[in-house]
Amino acid sequence: MKRLLITASLIASAAIPAAAQAQALPAAVVAVVDVDRVRTTCNACKTAIATLQSQATAQNNRAKALGAPLDTEKQSIQTAINALNGKEPDAALKARANAFETKVQQAQEEVSRGQQQLQANQQYIIKQIDDKLNPIFSQVMQRRGANILLEQGATLAAASAVDVTNDVLTALNASLTTIQTTAPAPARPATQGR
Repeated sequence: MKRLLITASLIASAAIPAAAQAQALPAAVVAVVDVDRVRTTCNACKTAIATLQSQATAQNNRAKALGAPLDTEKQSIQTAINALNGKEPDAALKARANAFETKVQQAQEEVSRGQQQLQANQQYIIKQIDDKLNPIFSQVMQRRGANILLEQGATLAAASAVDVTNDVLTALNASLTTIQTTAPAPARPATQGR
């Protein structure tokens, strides 16, 4: 019987600190925000997205404009090669083929630079939005008394009372009126003079 009392008192003494600790922790107040909706529907965001789409269209049109004459030239060179019936091409045809390959490489490089700039522009737009959003998240959490803010996509379900998307969107519209849509050129490393 004595052993049973000692065991029970040990269990009870171990449970008391755990219960006291649980009471010391504040209750979690959760808020949820739809970041994708905010990034696509804020006033400046809509304008930036439209500009980015027009940049993408211009890039695609440029790629087509570069490719069309190259396709024509490729067919012309292929026709000349086929007309040789397996004979060795003359120096003029070889020079023409080499010049064509150079043009293809230059076109590919231009298209690649355009795609890289488009991606840099997209990342720059997102960075500007995120730079404004991070302090807004803290402000909205404080105003709503939340100590946890989750992205809506990371939740299975949430009550509309904890959704702070409209609060975040309103604050972002007030603080972000314009977005630069062309990323600055990357910094070049300094060269040492001799």
